[in-house]
Amino acid sequence: MLELANVSHVYPNGTRALDDVTLSVPKGMYGLLGPNGAGKSTLMRTVATLQTPTAGSIRFGDIDVIANPEAVRERLGYLPQDFGVYPRVSAYDMLDHMAVLKGIASAADRKATVETLLNQTNLWAVRKKAIAGFSGGMRQRFGIAQALIGNPQLIIVDEPTAGLDPEERNRFLNLLAEIGEDVVIILSTHIVDDVADLCPRMAVLAGGRIQLEGAPLDLIARSRGTVWAKTIGRDEMADYATAHEVISTRLFAGRTIIHILSDTDPENGFTAVDGGLEDVYFATLARSRRAAPAHAA
Repeated sequence: MLELANVSHVYPNGTRALDDVTLSVPKGMYGLLGPNGAGKSTLMRTVATLQTPTAGSIRFGDIDVIANPEAVRERLGYLPQDFGVYPRVSAYDMLDHMAVLKGIASAADRKATVETLLNQTNLWAVRKKAIAGFSGGMRQRFGIAQALIGNPQLIIVDEPTAGLDPEERNRFLNLLAEIGEDVVIILSTHIVDDVADLCPRMAVLAGGRIQLEGAPLDLIARSRGTVWAKTIGRDEMADYATAHEVISTRLFAGRTIIHILSDTDPENGFTAVDGGLEDVYFATLARSRRAAPAHAA
C-alpha cells in the first residue's frame, strides 16, 4: 500500500503544483487521471523520490519515502513521460547496463533477467537493434522492460500511451495488465480509456488537488442523472454554452452532440446520459473549474 497524506509542492516561482494531496493506493492497477498541467508528473516524480514535497508525508508499506528514498528506489520501477537512452546501443546491451545499475551483479542473473524481459515485452526479435531505430510503441515497451528490472514492488508509468497508434496502445496496455496484482502500479494519464480499460480504482487530479477518487463503476453509477445530452446545430453552440454548463461536445454527421452538467432535468429536448467514465471525468473537471475562483480566493 502506498499512502500519501497532505502532500503539497510549491515550486520556487510560486506555482503550487500539488495542493494537500491525500491518497491510499492499494496493490494492483491504479489510475491517476487528469488534464495536462494538473500536477500528475509532479506527483509521480515526488513518489519516485526525484523531488521532495514542500509538505506532507509518503509511505510505501513500512518505508518513509521522504526520509528513506534509497529503500524505495530498491523497490521502484519508473517509466517517466520522457526517458532518455543511449540511442546507438542495442536493446539487449542497454537492459544489461541498466540491470548493473539496479544492482544485479551476477552475469548469469543479468542474462536471465534481460532475456525474460525482452520476451515479456515482445522485443526479443529486435534485441540487437539500436534503440534509435525503434518505433514509439517499441520504445515504450522497452521503457516498461527497464522499469521491471529487479521485480519492483512499486511501478509508476507516466503518460505511457500518449502518441501511440491504437495497435501499439493495446499491446502496451495488455503488457501492463499482465504484470499482476501483487505490486502497486500507478498509471498516470490524461487518456480516459486507459483508466477505464485497466484500473479497478482511480483518482482525478486537477489544479493540483484530488477532485474525485473511487472505483470507476461506482463513480459512473454516482453520476447518473447529472449528465444530459442533445444534438444541436453548430450555430446554436454559443447560446447553449451561455444557458448551460457544457462539459463536452463532439461532431456526428455534421451536427454537434453536447453533454451538459445539471442536477435537474433541463428539459428542452435533453435526454439523460447513461454515461461512461469520460462523462464522469469531464463533469469532475467542470466542477473543479467552477470551484477554482473560490479556492484561489
